[in-house]
Amino acid sequence: MQFFNLHTHKFTNQPDVLELVNQYPWEFDETIPFYSIGIHPWFIVEERLENDFAIIESKLQEPSCLAMGECGLDKRIEVPIELQQFVFEKQLLLAQKYQKPVVIHCVAAFQELIETVKKLNITVPILIHGFSKSEQLAKQLLENGFYISFGKYLLQSRSFGTELELVFKNMPNGRFFLETDTVEEGIETVYELAAKYKGVSVEEMQNLVNDNFSNVFKIKFLK
Repeated sequence: MQFFNLHTHKFTNQPDVLELVNQYPWEFDETIPFYSIGIHPWFIVEERLENDFAIIESKLQEPSCLAMGECGLDKRIEVPIELQQFVFEKQLLLAQKYQKPVVIHCVAAFQELIETVKKLNITVPILIHGFSKSEQLAKQLLENGFYISFGKYLLQSRSFGTELELVFKNMPNGRFFLETDTVEEGIETVYELAAKYKGVSVEEMQNLVNDNFSNVFKIKFLK
């Protein structure tokens, strides 16, 4: 039975972990077996966009590229939101063209995110990575068809007893993923905590996530 890590910036090459490693077009690593690729709003460089988009479109056609992203909107950075919106929409349309799910980075722009996906009539799965917000927002995202991924902030809930524990407990089993993002702890630790919160075994948690992986990525997960 394998673990699936929806979003990580570090390839650890463990035989029992399938990692969706975040890649950027300007520093692409051909040796990583499964990856997502996209332009994060923090790292938009206007002079490089044409070349970045060309690389992304090329990689989206490769079977080892499982998703677009991470990409999205962030209203707490200095990059103009109009430029972010342009780059985000372009990536959503590419994901739709090549039928790839999208891994989302979103900060203080969830309404804009929902409106953009609706406006462009995007039908591929949208995956919100690193969720740390309220149950009300989680419900709104679920109602709009999005998937939600938990990791770093779920681990922090062990110490602070945040609302996020309740959010995760109430997540429909068919709509969540688990990840490590940039934390040092392994994906197994995230699974153990998620299983504890859901009141199931780690193996049952693996089965739940693996079923979601198969449904979203249209690939049969190795048992």
